[in-house]
Amino acid sequence: MEPILLRVDEAAHLLGIGRTRVYDLIRLGQLRSVKVFGSRRIPRDAVDEYVRSLNAQAA
Repeated sequence: MEPILLRVDEAAHLLGIGRTRVYDLIRLGQLRSVKVFGSRRIPRDAVDEYVRSLNAQAA
Protein backbone atom coordinates (compact mmCIF):
# COMPACT_ATOMS: atom_id res chain seq x y z
CA MET A 1 0.00 0.00 0.00
CA GLU A 2 1.34 3.45 -0.98
CA PRO A 3 1.61 6.16 1.67
CA ILE A 4 -0.89 9.01 1.42
CA LEU A 5 1.65 11.59 2.58
CA LEU A 6 5.18 11.61 1.23
CA ARG A 7 8.33 13.01 2.78
CA VAL A 8 10.10 15.62 0.65
CA ASP A 9 12.82 13.14 -0.32
CA GLU A 10 10.19 10.57 -1.37
CA ALA A 11 8.39 13.13 -3.55
CA ALA A 12 11.73 14.19 -5.03
CA HIS A 13 12.52 10.58 -5.89
CA LEU A 14 9.12 10.09 -7.55
CA LEU A 15 9.55 13.25 -9.60
CA GLY A 16 13.19 12.57 -10.45
CA ILE A 17 14.36 15.89 -9.01
CA GLY A 18 16.30 16.98 -5.94
CA ARG A 19 14.93 17.90 -2.53
CA THR A 20 15.82 21.56 -3.02
CA ARG A 21 13.70 21.69 -6.18
CA VAL A 22 10.76 20.16 -4.30
CA TYR A 23 11.06 22.89 -1.67
CA ASP A 24 11.20 25.46 -4.50
CA LEU A 25 7.99 24.06 -6.01
CA ILE A 26 6.29 24.21 -2.61
CA ARG A 27 7.48 27.79 -2.05
CA LEU A 28 6.23 28.83 -5.50
CA GLY A 29 2.81 27.25 -4.88
CA GLN A 30 3.23 24.71 -7.67
CA LEU A 31 3.23 21.69 -5.36
CA ARG A 32 0.80 21.43 -2.44
CA SER A 33 2.12 20.39 0.93
CA VAL A 34 1.01 20.18 4.54
CA LYS A 35 2.76 20.38 7.88
CA VAL A 36 2.43 17.44 10.25
CA PHE A 37 3.92 18.21 13.66
CA GLY A 38 6.48 20.50 12.07
CA SER A 39 7.43 18.12 9.25
CA ARG A 40 6.64 19.02 5.65
CA ARG A 41 4.63 16.34 3.82
CA ILE A 42 3.34 16.20 0.26
CA PRO A 43 0.03 14.48 -0.42
CA ARG A 44 0.45 11.76 -3.02
CA ASP A 45 -2.34 13.26 -5.13
CA ALA A 46 -0.49 16.62 -5.12
CA VAL A 47 2.40 14.94 -6.94
CA ASP A 48 -0.06 13.58 -9.52
CA GLU A 49 -1.67 17.04 -9.90
CA TYR A 50 1.73 18.62 -10.48
CA VAL A 51 2.61 16.09 -13.18
CA ARG A 52 -0.79 16.67 -14.85
CA SER A 53 -0.11 20.42 -14.84
CA LEU A 54 3.24 19.80 -16.53
CA ASN A 55 1.52 17.69 -19.20
CA ALA A 56 -1.11 20.39 -19.75
CA GLN A 57 1.61 23.03 -20.21
CA ALA A 58 3.41 20.84 -22.72
CA ALA A 59 0.28 20.30 -24.82
